Amino acid sequence: MSRRSFQAAALGLLLSAVFAAPALAQDAWPQPGKTIQVIVPAPGGSGTGDTIARVLAEELQTRLKTTFVIDNKAGANGNIGASAAAQAQGDGYHFLFSWAGTLAVNKALYKNLAFDAQKDFVPILLVADVPNILVVNNDIPAKDLAEFEKYAKANPGKLNFGSTGIGSSMHLAGELFMRESGAQMIHVPYNAPGTATTNLIAGDIQLMFQLIPGIAGQVKSGKVRAIAVMAPQRSPALPDVPTTAELGQPKLLSSTWFALLAPKGTPAAVIDRLNKVSNEILADPAVKKRLAEMGASTLGGTPQQLEKHLAEETEKWGRLVRDAKIATQ
Repeated sequence: MSRRSFQAAALGLLLSAVFAAPALAQDAWPQPGKTIQVIVPAPGGSGTGDTIARVLAEELQTRLKTTFVIDNKAGANGNIGASAAAQAQGDGYHFLFSWAGTLAVNKALYKNLAFDAQKDFVPILLVADVPNILVVNNDIPAKDLAEFEKYAKANPGKLNFGSTGIGSSMHLAGELFMRESGAQMIHVPYNAPGTATTNLIAGDIQLMFQLIPGIAGQVKSGKVRAIAVMAPQRSPALPDVPTTAELGQPKLLSSTWFALLAPKGTPAAVIDRLNKVSNEILADPAVKKRLAEMGASTLGGTPQQLEKHLAEETEKWGRLVRDAKIATQ
C-alpha cells in the first residue's frame, strides 16, 4: 500500500470512529443489570404524579430491558426530593420525575432553595398535563363562566374556595381567577383534597379549582357543578365541560404538568435516547388511554420544549406569587 493510500485509509478509520462514538455511547446505555433510579418527590401511592411516574417507569423498563426503581422522597412541597435529585450523579442512572409546583412555583415561594430547577437539571421531556377545573357547590346559581364571574364580583369576600395548601395548584388557580376577573374571594387551605371536596359538596366552601382526577366522579354524579376546565383543550375525562379558552378567557389557564429531568452532567446520548423512547411510550394508544382515564393528557416533545416551558411557567407563577404576596408558613 502506498503512503498516500495508507494515510487515506487511516483518515477514513478515524472519521468513522468519531462519527460512530455517539451511537456507541448511546447503545451502551443502559448497562445490562444496572438499576435506574427515578426520584419522585411525593409519598408512594399519593396521587396522580406518583401514578404517572410508575406508568412511565414500567414502560421504560420493558423497552430498555433494565430495572427502573421509583424512589419516593416526600416533604417540603417536593423540595426534599428535588434537592436529592439535584445532588445525584449525572451518570445516566439517576433521574427526577416532578411537576409544576416543585419545578416552577417553589422558586418564588421558598427562600434559599437547595436546588434550581433551571440550572441543576437537564430537561428530557414533558410527560403529561392535568388541568384545574372550576367547580361550584350546587347552591351557587351560576351555570356558566360568565354568570359565575358576575356572581363572584357581586359578592366580594363572601365566596370561599378550597385548596390543598398555600402555593398549591388549586390556590394559584384561584388567585389567577381573581386577578383576571377582578373578583374577591377567600382562600381556605386544607391538608387533604378529600376533605375539601367533602366540604364543597356540603356547602361549607362554595367552590374549588380542583384537579380533574380528584373531582371528575363528583361532577359526573351531579354532586358538584363544573363551570370550566382551565385549559386550551377539553379534557377526555370530562369532554362535555367547556374550557376557559373557548369561553373567551385564554389567559385563565392552570394545570399541573409533569416532566422527566436528569441531574446536570448526564451524557447527551442518554438524554437523547431516553427522550426518544419516552416519546414512543407517550404515543402508544394504550398508554394514552391509561393516562386519560385518570384525567391526564400525554405530552412529549423535545428537551428544548421542556426547557422553554419551564422558563415560561417559572416567570408566570413567580409573578403571580409576588403580586398576590403569597408566602409559605
